[in-house]
Amino acid sequence: MGDEHSLSPKDSFVFKLPKKSPLVLRMVVLMFVMVCAVYICSICLKQIGVVPSAGFLNVEVFERPCPEPNIEPWDIPYVHYPKPNTYSREECSCNPVRYFAILSMQRSGSGWFETLLNNHTNISSNGEIFSVKDRRANVSSIFETLDKVYNLDWLSSASKNECTSAVGLKWMLNQGLMKHHEEIVEYFKTRGVSAIFLFRRNLLRRMISVLANSYDRDAKLLNGTHKSHTHSAKEAEILARYKPVINTTLLIGDLKKVQEMTTNALSYFNTTRHIFLYYEDVVKNRTRLDDVQEFLKVPKLNLKSRQVKIHHGSLSQHVQNWNEVQTTLKGTDYENFLLEDYRK
Repeated sequence: MGDEHSLSPKDSFVFKLPKKSPLVLRMVVLMFVMVCAVYICSICLKQIGVVPSAGFLNVEVFERPCPEPNIEPWDIPYVHYPKPNTYSREECSCNPVRYFAILSMQRSGSGWFETLLNNHTNISSNGEIFSVKDRRANVSSIFETLDKVYNLDWLSSASKNECTSAVGLKWMLNQGLMKHHEEIVEYFKTRGVSAIFLFRRNLLRRMISVLANSYDRDAKLLNGTHKSHTHSAKEAEILARYKPVINTTLLIGDLKKVQEMTTNALSYFNTTRHIFLYYEDVVKNRTRLDDVQEFLKVPKLNLKSRQVKIHHGSLSQHVQNWNEVQTTLKGTDYENFLLEDYRK
């Protein structure tokens, strides 16, 4: 009996090891599992803090479509939801945007008209973009520029960014518009771009403005600075002092050329959704601005401009050789330009 219960130290060590070893191993394994769990949880928390947020934006902007606007079927091609590459439209991502282009000619009131549009909180008209020749070098460069404008990636002082409801630009007929009219008409149709035609009814008055502006480009009458548009009555008075001499030999031919260009533009873009305006009508009757706002489907506001008109009153006050001009135009199709007085 005693022999059965008596063990040597070596035997005792061997006997106790199986009891203590599993406990130690369990503790080691448990600690290892806890460390791994903490590490995995930390990784998961980091992912939760970043990925779901990015994933939410992706789903909201790119995957879930915006609700269909309550508009007529014919109007659907003109409603867009651009996704700018340079910023996020955020809460305005589902606000529809309409594309437009102001088609005009130099010294036809387009600068003043554009400031009126940009006075609207939801309209961005980005200026005479194609005055830079590289942008109109070919059709590809033209389309690339237009894509940037209509994608709301063209940043200018006129940009309303996120909550823009109508975006466009000012485009002169002689800035590649007529040269590439077929491709541009197709682009307008495909992209759903509407045209706003703005011309002067009195082409003789426009000619005087062109000549005066050309003179000031070199003379720089305003303290050595050339200004195509003014914001003070004093500056307008200084610029109006110059009276150009009109070349009466070329007068009728020049007027006819401008008239034909206008007619051709209307013909080329006739199939484009458009509205036609005379500058004189907009000045005398501001309800025409309501028509434009209705055309662009934006809320009607009382639009204002800081620009000050340069040439006021009768044309006879602004031309040196007025008698020659009268003699040249009397009895022609352009005689009415002599009689039409502009009082604003």
